[in-house]
Amino acid sequence: MACATEMFATRPQESVTVRALAAAAGTSTAAVYTLFQGKEGLIREVRDQAVAGLFRDLTAVPGSESALEDLYALAAAYRHWGREHRHLYTVLFGGAQSFVPSARVGDRDPVRPLVAAIDRAVAGHILVGDTTLIAVSLWVALHGLVTLELAGGLDGAAAETAFRSTIDAVLRGWATPAAFSGIRRTDPAL
Repeated sequence: MACATEMFATRPQESVTVRALAAAAGTSTAAVYTLFQGKEGLIREVRDQAVAGLFRDLTAVPGSESALEDLYALAAAYRHWGREHRHLYTVLFGGAQSFVPSARVGDRDPVRPLVAAIDRAVAGHILVGDTTLIAVSLWVALHGLVTLELAGGLDGAAAETAFRSTIDAVLRGWATPAAFSGIRRTDPAL
């Protein structure tokens, strides 16, 4: 799994063969076929591992009385997971992946905590709009930030500033007029 994750993250998927995967892992192609039914099964397994890890980390974020604080905490956890698991992140989101949060997210879908916090913020008149659209816009911003960090385009203080200001801007964009001025983070922990 580790060899496959690294290879899928660092090479074009179509160039990774079962033979190359087996050689990198020090095993036979028969083992790959037996355990994963081939390359597609191995890709599914790596993606499932990535989804499970992201789900675990996002659901570990403790909830609070404030949906807005929860959104910031979830954004920080997403960023942390991406930075700590760069190859899994790249396999999960590096290609053309679809992200369509909806009211029907699965029980182990990593987007579930984000959707729940957005629903609470909408119900609490902090954010206004469609939960799916808010989730997509927040994910697009987070994905862009994490991708730039992983590529070395943002680091250090610039990455911290970009993260805080971008999350602030996205949330202010969906904020109700009454909540707008209160959405500004200065917490260096993010």
